[in-house]
Amino acid sequence: MSERILSLAALTVLELSPPEMVEVAARTGYSHVGLRLVPATAEERHFPLLADAGLRRQTQVRLRDTGIQVLDIEILRLKPETRVADFEAILAVGAEFGASELLIAGNDPDEARLTANFAALCDLASGYGIYPHLEFMPWTDARDLTQAVRIVETAGRTNGGVLVDAFHFNRSGSSLDDLAKLAPARLRYAQLCDVAGPRPDDMNEILRQARNERRFPGDGDCDLRGLLRCLPANIPLSLEIPTRHLLEQGVSALQRAQMAMDKTGALLRQL
Repeated sequence: MSERILSLAALTVLELSPPEMVEVAARTGYSHVGLRLVPATAEERHFPLLADAGLRRQTQVRLRDTGIQVLDIEILRLKPETRVADFEAILAVGAEFGASELLIAGNDPDEARLTANFAALCDLASGYGIYPHLEFMPWTDARDLTQAVRIVETAGRTNGGVLVDAFHFNRSGSSLDDLAKLAPARLRYAQLCDVAGPRPDDMNEILRQARNERRFPGDGDCDLRGLLRCLPANIPLSLEIPTRHLLEQGVSALQRAQMAMDKTGALLRQL
């Protein structure tokens, strides 16, 4: 297990500033963190790393002092009105932090345009040594594994990847057989959590669960061992496990990060 990169995702400890997050990651045994440079929603608490040079410096100091590295940056959305060139400042900051992976959401119903923009973003990101990954989510315009693979393969860029998140894999009804057929080069990291109960019929409830109520590995109903066996050996894992119920009960970010690490370690030892 020591060979595998385990990264603390921002959504797991969203109340923490980036320097605090780095500190928690270091104290709980992670090697990496993911930095949320662009908020996923207008409502979430956000720390403006792009705009705040002082915050970037503080974060760099904590990274240097702890030895923690940055795995990925998030979250860029490809929308109908997207101008890919506008993302260059975000890529530059990601490269400044040493990130190699970039999380992309597809929010454009025109799949041809979405594909073209993904290809253009891959081209722009290649100059920064960054690999864009299209994350399929059932409420977006990259709904499931099949569609995400089609978009990435049609874009035809060697640095384009597909991001498998255990929650979205489950809730989109994606297939382990399909995942096992995907070229390993398209899978450079994955997001791990567990999911409780059957898939809701209501997409708004699926979205609420995704952002607020996931489970630690082994505490839900996903076939996580099957999922991990279909992914490249020792693929880096970003532990993205928002647990609002624990936050509201006063369980600290440090404790939640430790629980995620401990439960993931137990799962990996079963492989």
